[in-house]
Amino acid sequence: MNQPAGRAVAWRRTLRTPSSERFLALSAGPDAAEVAAVDIHYLPGGTVTGTVVLLESAGWTEERIPALLRSLDEEFLPDVDLESGSLTYTVVVGRVLGNFEASATGD
Repeated sequence: MNQPAGRAVAWRRTLRTPSSERFLALSAGPDAAEVAAVDIHYLPGGTVTGTVVLLESAGWTEERIPALLRSLDEEFLPDVDLESGSLTYTVVVGRVLGNFEASATGD
């Protein structure tokens, strides 16, 4: 888990493929609660797009989102950035309902 000094979140990579990654943002401090989940997709031409699900239960306001995105960009995405247009995010607020997995059926 990455957590440079002075950061509001620590990042944990939970999934990595050749063209995508998933990260969890955990609040800093001893109670490290989940703040957001981020799916990153590496596209042809060197661009990156991400979907950020800010967890409702974290209670974060919209004003804190730019710092969250900047933190992920600085720690894991050195070749792209929001300012150059090579990185874009869609941000939603939501809650986890559960994990649903494929299973064999007896049909």
